[in-house]
Amino acid sequence: MVQGDYVHAFYEQEAETLYIDSRLPVEFFVKYFRLDDDLPCIFSSIDHDPYVHEAISKYRGLRLIRQDPWECLVSYMIATASNIPRIMKSIEKLSRLLGREIVDGIYAFPEISALAACCGEDLCDCSLGFRARRLIKAARMIESGELDLYGLYDMDYFQAKQQLMNIEGIGEKVADCILLFSYGKMEAFPVDTHVDKVIRNYYSDIFEGPYTKPRMAEWARSYFGHYCGYAQQYLFYQHRREGKLGSGMD
Repeated sequence: MVQGDYVHAFYEQEAETLYIDSRLPVEFFVKYFRLDDDLPCIFSSIDHDPYVHEAISKYRGLRLIRQDPWECLVSYMIATASNIPRIMKSIEKLSRLLGREIVDGIYAFPEISALAACCGEDLCDCSLGFRARRLIKAARMIESGELDLYGLYDMDYFQAKQQLMNIEGIGEKVADCILLFSYGKMEAFPVDTHVDKVIRNYYSDIFEGPYTKPRMAEWARSYFGHYCGYAQQYLFYQHRREGKLGSGMD
């Protein structure tokens, strides 16, 4: 489900072709999948060492996305202390409960107003646990205007991050994920357990400072530059798939 529409997408790797069945215009998917990004230019700006070079070489073509801010925010708040199967299950249940039916058995993502009108008991069947109350509170902040979710586009990275972190349940990593995968703030560098291990194990010779999430992200912005978010995605993806990176720094 994207923008309230059912989408079927398939990528043919050998043909390097993306097939999409949707009523949404082509321009939407160019923006959504960031097909307008100049990857060669981005690679050139972040390819500073054997580790990121190997990740780029193996997974060249991996892109970030531009997800709707509301959908992105809810998805990452649900992802806190969870796993992918459970996250998908919770989003499906939430959509079935509060979203409108698009086709048989397929439901749109719930609107802000629908979630804001709920109480915790309403969501007890969505496998959300402690996240239910936080989601409702976030929806009410947005609906009341206390947080201008779409106004964050016009803020710089640091201002937008602070606004997001005013929401209960959103810390450094979740805020950076939302800013990177929705708002296109390339300075965002989410540090999860995979990225933490990458920096500790492969960049310890050049990393300076305490191994905290804020310091790791700050270091990455300095080291990789403006497109550090792309460097994060490639390093994260390779480590998640393989559990290791290249053989060493030259």
